[in-house]
Amino acid sequence: MSSQESILDLILKEEKNITNKQKKILIAAIEAFSDKGYAATSTNEIAKKAGVAEGTIFRHYKTKKDLLTAILTPLVHTLIAPFIVKDFFRKVLDLSYNTFEEFIRAIVYNRLEFLKKNQALFKILIQEIPFHEDLRELFKEQIAKKIFKRMEELVDSFKAKGEIIDIPTYSSIRLTVTSIFGYFIARYILLPEAKWNDEEEIETTIQFILYGLTPRK
Repeated sequence: MSSQESILDLILKEEKNITNKQKKILIAAIEAFSDKGYAATSTNEIAKKAGVAEGTIFRHYKTKKDLLTAILTPLVHTLIAPFIVKDFFRKVLDLSYNTFEEFIRAIVYNRLEFLKKNQALFKILIQEIPFHEDLRELFKEQIAKKIFKRMEELVDSFKAKGEIIDIPTYSSIRLTVTSIFGYFIARYILLPEAKWNDEEEIETTIQFILYGLTPRK
């Protein structure tokens, strides 16, 4: 993925047999689902955004759920999963760190760059995965388990060096990841219109993780 490409760019490149109308439908659906959520978006709205008849959507996708699945399943399985896993390992997880703080900063800034390029798709994933078991299982199998295994190794190494407190490794990872993504969700989904001082908020999040997980002197 080049610095200018988003995951949507890659979807449209990878789908060799997709028609121009299908491209318009997918782009319109991503925009609508991201803005209003899956449940509140009608196929009629998507058709208007795409500049096609509503019947055209149903010729390609039998139901609105099929349209969502057409966006998210290949997205997670063939594009997001390989890219996230490969990119995250290459830029973060496969590197060595002298301190736990260096590791946390690498995670925050790497994922921030990724999410800025893919805000709409990130919003759909966060909004819809809790309500669709098939997508949730796909995400866990393709992404979460692979990344979690390597994070376990790194967290255990920091724990052995006395960099973080001696609590279960799973708990350390959960607290770290939820703190980081809690900021991202508030920043880009819940309150994007707020006047954010990103540098200050990122630093506060990092310090919260560090002081919450480092041993007391």
